[in-house]
Amino acid sequence: MLTITAVIRATKGAEQTMRDALLEVAEHVRANEPDTIGFHISQDLEDPSVFTTYERFADQAAMDRHNGSEAVARFFAIAQPILDGEVVLVAGSEISAKT
Repeated sequence: MLTITAVIRATKGAEQTMRDALLEVAEHVRANEPDTIGFHISQDLEDPSVFTTYERFADQAAMDRHNGSEAVARFFAIAQPILDGEVVLVAGSEISAKT
């Protein structure tokens, strides 16, 4: 299982826009990406401008399809102007999971 963890910080006041954009990606994944095994979004309890995604993919092809999707491109078009810093991405190979 391949994974991506992303830490995304929105500028103050743009939290709802970022949240909506992430939820749009999640809906696209749910409806169109059977080989994306999980797409989880969290919003920090203490700083609501910080979002984390945890994405699980069956294989490299599934990850590539997701990252190359129109939904991800649309997300970055919305997110780019409201980012507070760089998106931190960590790609990995999952070594343990409780499902």
